[in-house]
Amino acid sequence: MLPYWRLSAHYFFYFAFIGTFSPYFGLYLASLGLSAFDIGVLMSLTQVMRLVAPNLWGLLASRLGCHVPIMRSAALASLAGFSSLYFTQGFAGLFVGLAVLAFFWTATLPLIETVTLAHLGAATARYGSIRLWGSIGFVVAVLGVGYLLDAARVTVLLPVLSVLLLGILGSSFFMPEVRVKPADEDGPRFLAILARAEVRRFLAASFFMSAAHGALYVFYSIYLVSQGYSKSLVGWLWTLGVLVEIGVFFYMPQLFKRFTLRAVLLFCFACAAVRFGLIGWCVAFLPVLVFAQVLHGATFGAHHACAMALINRWFGASHQARGQAIYGSISFGAGGMLGGMLSGWLWDAMGPQVTFTVGSIFGAIGLMLVWRMHREALS
Repeated sequence: MLPYWRLSAHYFFYFAFIGTFSPYFGLYLASLGLSAFDIGVLMSLTQVMRLVAPNLWGLLASRLGCHVPIMRSAALASLAGFSSLYFTQGFAGLFVGLAVLAFFWTATLPLIETVTLAHLGAATARYGSIRLWGSIGFVVAVLGVGYLLDAARVTVLLPVLSVLLLGILGSSFFMPEVRVKPADEDGPRFLAILARAEVRRFLAASFFMSAAHGALYVFYSIYLVSQGYSKSLVGWLWTLGVLVEIGVFFYMPQLFKRFTLRAVLLFCFACAAVRFGLIGWCVAFLPVLVFAQVLHGATFGAHHACAMALINRWFGASHQARGQAIYGSISFGAGGMLGGMLSGWLWDAMGPQVTFTVGSIFGAIGLMLVWRMHREALS
C-alpha cells in the first residue's frame, strides 16, 4: 500500500521551510545591513551546495541501497547548522552557518523523491497528488509568515524556521524505507545514460530554468516591499503562484494524456521568457504581477512534474537516487547559483529591471534547447 500521508508530511514540512526561507530570509539579511551582493551570495549557498552534496548523498544511497537513515542524519545536521545563526550577525558567521545548513538540507529532497517514486512504481501520474502537499506547506508558510512579519520583528524568522526544520526531522522518523538493489557494478551504465543527447539537453534546459528564477527567489520580496507593497500582500502573491502550482499538480495526469512532454516543456519555457520581464518592468501594476505569478504553475509546477517523469523514465530504480541528485545539482544547484549570484551583482550595478530581464533571457535559451530535442525522446 502507498504510504501516502507519511510521504506527504515530509513534503509539507520541507516546502514550508522553503516558503519561509526563500521569500523572507532576504529581508532578515537586509535588516542586518548587508549589501545586495552579500545577500545574493548568502541566499545562493543552497544552490552552491546542490552542486556537490546531493551527488554525495545519492551515491551513498545507491551504494547502501537505503535512503531513510541518511535523510534522518542530514535533517539533524541541518538543524544544528541553522541553530548557529542565533549567535552571529556578521557575514562570515552567517556564511558558515548557512553553508552547513545547505550541505545537509539539500540531501533531503533527492532522497524523498527517490523513495516516493519507488513506492509509486509505474503509477508516476499519482506523484502530483503527493507532491502537492509540499505546495500546500509552502502556501501555509508564505501566507502565515507574511502576516506575522507585518505584526512582528523580522527576527521572528529564526524560531519559525527552527520549528520547520524540527518538522522535517520528525517526519523522517515515520518515513517508510524502500529497498533497491545497490548499484555496485552499474557505473558505466549510469554514465551511458548521461551521455544520451536528450538527457544532456534536458539537464541544460533545466539549468537555465533555475537560473531564470534566481532574481525571483532572492529579490522578489525585497523588490515589492521597496515599491510600497505590504509584506502580507507579498505573501499573497507568493501564495497565488503556489496555488496555481497545486492546480497544475492535480491536473498533470490529464495533461500528460492530452499533450506530449515536449509540448508541455515548450510551453513552460515560453512562460518563463515572458514572466520575469513582466515582473521587472511592470512592478507598479498589480494585475500584471498577479498574471506573472499565475505563470508559476508552468515555470515551476509543470516543469518539475515533467522532470520527475523523465528522470524516472531514464534512470530506473537502481540509479534513481543518483539521477535525482544529478538533476538537482545541475538545475537547482548550478542554475540556481548562477541566477542568485548574478542577480546580486546586477541588482546593484544595473537595477531590478535588467536583473529580471536576464531571467527572461535564460528562459528563452531553455526554450531553444527543448525545441532541439527529438520529439520521440519526449513523447
